[in-house]
Amino acid sequence: MAGSGKDFSTSPLTEEDLVRYSRQILFPAFGEEGQRKLRQAHVLIAGVGGLGSPVSIYLACAGIGKLTLVDSDAVELSNLNRQILHGEEDIGEQKVMSAARKLKKLNSTVEINPLAVRITPESIPGLLRGINLVVDCLDNMKTRFILNEGCVQAGIALIHGGIAGMIGEITTIIPGQTPCFACIFPRDVEGKKPFPVFGCTPALIASLQVMEAIKLLAGFGELLTGKMLYINGERMECTQAPLQKNKACRVCGGGNI
Repeated sequence: MAGSGKDFSTSPLTEEDLVRYSRQILFPAFGEEGQRKLRQAHVLIAGVGGLGSPVSIYLACAGIGKLTLVDSDAVELSNLNRQILHGEEDIGEQKVMSAARKLKKLNSTVEINPLAVRITPESIPGLLRGINLVVDCLDNMKTRFILNEGCVQAGIALIHGGIAGMIGEITTIIPGQTPCFACIFPRDVEGKKPFPVFGCTPALIASLQVMEAIKLLAGFGELLTGKMLYINGERMECTQAPLQKNKACRVCGGGNI
């Protein structure tokens, strides 16, 4: 796996693991080997809001060994219709600290690393050190471009998710194999804020991001590589569109890195 540097074949599962994860271990393509791979993985979740809350919940429940949460914002009342890791009692607290406390209650065996920092060109190399996979749960394009460039340079897979209103999108980016984020989106694209959102929309897209993450880390199934899945909840329509590498991309050079 790109950026991992770990041996997933070692470290047997404990009896507690076999009970806790028994229902997913039953999946033929996953099994105990897949569970060991999840336990050895270190995933960075960029943003612990509408997308990042359910992403971190389901990754923790699935048994990811270590989750690094990166978000510099504090909890606000206007977050609570969708950011399900946070409650009224958390208003004013750093999101990563609120999230870490809840996640440890869900699964005490998962190591949680909360970082209340901004993703910048200067901070991204250190943030990605030792990471196997990044899940993009951000809400602004500028930071996404920084995250994408860091992942391309480090050779780390990135699962992008985006939402607005009842519409969502998801794709899986693997450096050197697929179009990168900068191939897909022009750098001058930035939506207006605040944008509308129902809590069910990030919940749906986040669940799909976790599904992609489990398949990628465990090494089975088909991924959303080289294609974008669009979901329109208002019309209950799902569409897949092929994505093309941009040979003039200044970040990945069209995948030839």
